[in-house]
Amino acid sequence: MPVDTSETDHTSAPRSTSGALSRRHMLRAGAAAAGGALIVGTSEAAQAAPGGPKRALRAPVLVPGDRVRVVSPGGTPNPANMARGIEILRSWGLEVELGEHVFAKYGYLAGTDAQRLADLNAALNDRGVRAVFAARGGYGTQRIVDSIDVAGIRRDPRVVVGFSDITSIHGKLWRDAGLVTFYGPMVNWSDSRTGPESAEALRRAVMTTAPVTITRDPAETAAPVLVPGRATGPLLGGCLTLISTSLGAGDAPKFDDAILFFEDVDEAPYSIDRMLTELRRVGVLSRVAGVVIGQITNSVGAPDEWDAVAMLTDRLSDLGVPVLGGLRLGHGNGQLTIPLGSRATIDAEAGTLTVEPGVRPR
Repeated sequence: MPVDTSETDHTSAPRSTSGALSRRHMLRAGAAAAGGALIVGTSEAAQAAPGGPKRALRAPVLVPGDRVRVVSPGGTPNPANMARGIEILRSWGLEVELGEHVFAKYGYLAGTDAQRLADLNAALNDRGVRAVFAARGGYGTQRIVDSIDVAGIRRDPRVVVGFSDITSIHGKLWRDAGLVTFYGPMVNWSDSRTGPESAEALRRAVMTTAPVTITRDPAETAAPVLVPGRATGPLLGGCLTLISTSLGAGDAPKFDDAILFFEDVDEAPYSIDRMLTELRRVGVLSRVAGVVIGQITNSVGAPDEWDAVAMLTDRLSDLGVPVLGGLRLGHGNGQLTIPLGSRATIDAEAGTLTVEPGVRPR
């Protein structure tokens, strides 16, 4: 695990004397502390509540001069990396402002739950704010997600961008408002991980109405994972750990007939196996139209065990739907941006995922 965790957003949990805890351990512990709010069991339990809208809600495309707000729903960002991210946003002509508690620190969180929630709700409901960018992920969104005020989004949709722990916010906004959001780099920017191509992909996704096409990268860990076929449906998902630990809660989308997208970081193959097995057991994977796999970053097992490719093949190849691995979406280098909630088409043999625009013309 790197010392500068701002680059890959690895600070999902505090360290123990025996090493770093994974994001999953922290989320599981948080669920237990909240009185067992996590529901894992039958498919009926996991999918009982309405899981999505009848139609997608898109924000207007961003244009130069728009006000955008940066907030920290999870961990505290690095000031130097934030300065670089703000510089990039301003280079596109956007007017950048910061939430009041962006740099606050409360344990491993960017301020108290009340402070982080207040900043997020203010950004989502301020009529002058045209986009909300997460400063970084880390850990913390599931502590506040159930209290997000979506009234402003329903009345006046705006762009929302983030990844990793922000998966929880994406799910909540989709379920409660039908908002198409963007899974892409955050403002805690690192040029070594997200260079010019990543910046341009983000700009194009939120400042143009062009569809987004992501092509399989043979260099990615999951690139060999492939089940041929084509499928179309709303693209939903995010960080696998957040998907798994949201089942039964208010930020869990309904994945019926959807293209399920997932990625993750710092999870051993057996841990990813456990999460995918959970999705199989509760019926999620039996109802999807297809699966796309993003960046499986730093997934290391014992030498005599399955590696990530073998494990993913074992868990996904018998679903009877197209599966495409190797997309540069997630915690790895060269991260790209996709709209979540937009209609997407997977062509596994061609190695492409094409997603309808996440914003609408003004």
